[in-house]
Amino acid sequence: QVQLVESGGGSVQAGGSLRLSCVASVNMACMGWFRQTPGKERERVAGIASDGSTNYGDFVKGRFTISRDNSKNTLYLEMNSLKPEDTAMYYCAADPRAAYCFTAQYNYLGQGTQVTVSS
Repeated sequence: QVQLVESGGGSVQAGGSLRLSCVASVNMACMGWFRQTPGKERERVAGIASDGSTNYGDFVKGRFTISRDNSKNTLYLEMNSLKPEDTAMYYCAADPRAAYCFTAQYNYLGQGTQVTVSS
């Protein structure tokens, strides 16, 4: 069974930064971050393949950076210039199918870590 454990969420003022981490129990071809707010659909933030290639949601606009350390089965999301609209539960995701790295169709999802950005 795949386990994904996120950490690093918290509260920050607009313009601030946070770094999210996710430790996976197994190495997966695709890893990514999603976010969701109550009443809205889950939104893809970013995905990264095992070779380090990345893809971001349109709203990121250069503010976030996804990275991974394959030797540690760990995924990161560096978030800068945070805005109140970035407030959401952020979920780590993983999938063994390389073709799905830059899609919203991930098979495994963590429990989430809350990010709150105040104005």
